[in-house]
Amino acid sequence: MTDVHLPAISANTLPVLDQLTKALGIPREILASQSEIETAWTNLPGILKKIPPALRTEGMARMCVAVASGLFDSAINYIWNCSIIELREKVKRFGLNVVEQITGKTSFDEQALLDLKDAELLSLCLKLNLITEDGYFFLDQCRDIRNNFSAAHPVVGKIDDHEFIGFTNRCAKYALGNEHNPIGVNLSAFMAAIKGGKFSPEQKDQWAHRIQKTHEAQQYLIFGSLHGIYSDPASNEEARVNALSVAADFAPHFTPKARSDLINRHHDYIAKGDEKRHKASQQFFEKLGMLALLGEHEVHSLLSNACKRLLAVHQSFDNFYNEPPFAERLLQLSGQVATPDTVKDELVETVVTCATGNAYGVSNAAIPHYHKMIKSFSPSEVEIMLSLPGKKGVLAERLRTHASCRTRFKALVQLIDASTVPAKAAAAYTHWSK
Repeated sequence: MTDVHLPAISANTLPVLDQLTKALGIPREILASQSEIETAWTNLPGILKKIPPALRTEGMARMCVAVASGLFDSAINYIWNCSIIELREKVKRFGLNVVEQITGKTSFDEQALLDLKDAELLSLCLKLNLITEDGYFFLDQCRDIRNNFSAAHPVVGKIDDHEFIGFTNRCAKYALGNEHNPIGVNLSAFMAAIKGGKFSPEQKDQWAHRIQKTHEAQQYLIFGSLHGIYSDPASNEEARVNALSVAADFAPHFTPKARSDLINRHHDYIAKGDEKRHKASQQFFEKLGMLALLGEHEVHSLLSNACKRLLAVHQSFDNFYNEPPFAERLLQLSGQVATPDTVKDELVETVVTCATGNAYGVSNAAIPHYHKMIKSFSPSEVEIMLSLPGKKGVLAERLRTHASCRTRFKALVQLIDASTVPAKAAAAYTHWSK
């Protein structure tokens, strides 16, 4: 950076303040003292040196005039405005289209950027790694000071020379200076890599390591972008696989806020009626073993649909060959969450009917999945299972007409731990477990 040499003000400018206050008949003390002005003025060149010449704009000149006049409340407003303008420019240089992709914000254009409040802009810059965590902390303090002590708003107190110097130095260092951010993920490069082809194990591990090392604010943004890529119908399969594989490394350790952010994104799809993204988002939660985070209504819908698909395949041609993947999916779903009461009957009847089979036998490849589900039945589900022979339905009819089905049903009942059998179902359990 080039040195900045400011003109002397002691001989010319400062006496004017004495004359001005005298002419108006007001105390000189309402303005900054000569010593305060001189202290600020002496320190100002060192601060301005940190700012690239291209950013020493009209706002900087106005700030200097305000300092020379002892108007520190106006001076901090001028440099804050310069800082906000430069932060917006940093976002634009990062790429508004990329911001749109990774934040999920639709139509994030220059006007949307201008409409961001200062606090929102700082938060976005932190997430994009355009400012550091330290930078965010100090600039957010500056924002608060500017809102309460600058000429832009009714003030609650006065800014002295040392407070002005600290404020200006923070703006110069963290917003206006060409500060290098050593920690963080280059999100533009990350997005390009995700969409550039299937990750090798080494490539995936490298990105996961970088994400692990970055700050939480950026991690939350990255997790959201991974969810968005997976849920986007326009994403190719390799990009979706990459997004899921990276997310899977972090899913077991998601903080409550990370989970909350993902749930909010999921619910946004529902609110907007975006069925394609909503379905893909459900898959994202399912693949990461996080179905329990979705509402009971959605869990009911997922389990009920899986039951219907399995039963339809079971009752169709070549069912022994086709059942296993549908049985496995139902196992994966039911293993993640407690079955809502509203779908328990359907789930139990579907599993037990398929596991019992028909007159021709049972899908041997699907049996391990059925057995796992039956062994995990809750007492209320056990009660439902033991009541099925006495109800009208496919299973009851098969038990009545086919000895092989009765034999297989008895074997299923024997999978149940006797201690889990409710009193109401004890007689039925004794009958079928003989």
